[in-house]
Amino acid sequence: MEFGGKTVWITGASSGIGKALALEFFRRGAVVVLSARSADKLGELKEILDGIETGRCHVVPCDVTDPESVLRAAGAVKSAIGRLDILVNNAGVSQRSTALETESRVERALFEVNFFGAVAVTRNALPWMIETGGGRIVVIGSMAGKFGFPMRSTYCASKHALQGYFETLRAELRGSGVGVTLVCPGRIRTDISIHSLKGDGTVYGRMDAGQERGMPVERCARIIVEAVRRRRKEILIGAPERLLYFIRRFCPPLFYGITERINPI
Repeated sequence: MEFGGKTVWITGASSGIGKALALEFFRRGAVVVLSARSADKLGELKEILDGIETGRCHVVPCDVTDPESVLRAAGAVKSAIGRLDILVNNAGVSQRSTALETESRVERALFEVNFFGAVAVTRNALPWMIETGGGRIVVIGSMAGKFGFPMRSTYCASKHALQGYFETLRAELRGSGVGVTLVCPGRIRTDISIHSLKGDGTVYGRMDAGQERGMPVERCARIIVEAVRRRRKEILIGAPERLLYFIRRFCPPLFYGITERINPI
């Protein structure tokens, strides 16, 4: 798949992986539709892209936790573009608290963004994609969707849920012309830890040392876009996290010993 003239709708596009993906898809010739709650940040990114070439960037604010907002956004994308080739479900929020100290309302908030938001956007976009000849759904999950990790209990659970839902959807979409690419990044150098939620719902507000040492977000975006171009079904990103995944798979006792001693921040 090449991206010249293709339309890519990205949620959570105002920062982090979403912003880097918008820049990378745009650089490869795609028309990008930027969605997030912050219209101001989306506007700043649009100015950058318009400075490169006008007419290939559209801003559609959307709160993925609000069904009406998702419905309006999908309608706006359809009205403005008329075709959707690639949907990137990227909006998400992380966690920095133990299971026991995380309040139920915070657990539900994490699922609303990370899981139900992606499902809602997909449900609104998918029939349209099928009608217009197919495309690809890209889901930004996490290596935390492959195994448990300290101080990420509900975050891990929400990413496990994404894995199960979209693997099932992929099987159900056989013959429809719509494929699914599951992306499982490890630690990427973004502000995700800064915006993470503590157990009481307040913002964590600082950069983890591990996050600071993570893969540059621009490199991550290039890997993801290449995986989409090659129509990959799944991709794991990040050498240390991939190693931990394979240790979990082939030597569980060693994995359990490592995770009991690991520094989660």
